[in-house]
Amino acid sequence: MKKTYIHTLTIRIWHWINAFIVIVLIITGIQLRTPSVRIFESYKDVVQIHKYFGYAMIVSFFFWLFYCLFSSNLKKHYILRIDDLRSIPKQLLYYTYYIFKGGENPHTPTKDNKFNPLQKMAYTFIMLIATPIIGFTGILFTDILYFFTWIKALGGLRFIDAVHVIFAYIFAFYFLIHLYMSTIGKTFYSHIKSMITGYEE
Repeated sequence: MKKTYIHTLTIRIWHWINAFIVIVLIITGIQLRTPSVRIFESYKDVVQIHKYFGYAMIVSFFFWLFYCLFSSNLKKHYILRIDDLRSIPKQLLYYTYYIFKGGENPHTPTKDNKFNPLQKMAYTFIMLIATPIIGFTGILFTDILYFFTWIKALGGLRFIDAVHVIFAYIFAFYFLIHLYMSTIGKTFYSHIKSMITGYEE
């Protein structure tokens, strides 16, 4: 079976560290929004864990962004091309019908184009829109008095809170879909394996 080197070591290490950060943020975020859910004993500890892992997520985001910019990964793997736009209907049909019939994925990952158009759209939204919004609104909550002028100018505390929570829910929903999609390769674990070895079968 032919193997293609898709994921660099840097991206693989970043991916698993970022995944851990996201999982911790989701778990602590659940307790922050629903205090009756006692995942951690101390609510104060949950606030601190969520805050510092939020900082870690921001650092992780900027690492990913600069790496993708300087390695040309952003242009190669995330920017939609003309061929991508043309193949969107086929990709949609595959995910909504042919995948359940054992059909072949119309997109074949390559070293210079590893994501199909729907993946590009999803990853671009999550990484370049959702993550910055969650990070920025999260920073405002770290010191409400210090950032009060910003908070007021942007619509007030309730509005900022609503934006942060809505995008966090979107991110969590995407994370669940991402987990599911990781299981639909050639085998149940082939996509997960490729994020460990770097090679896609």
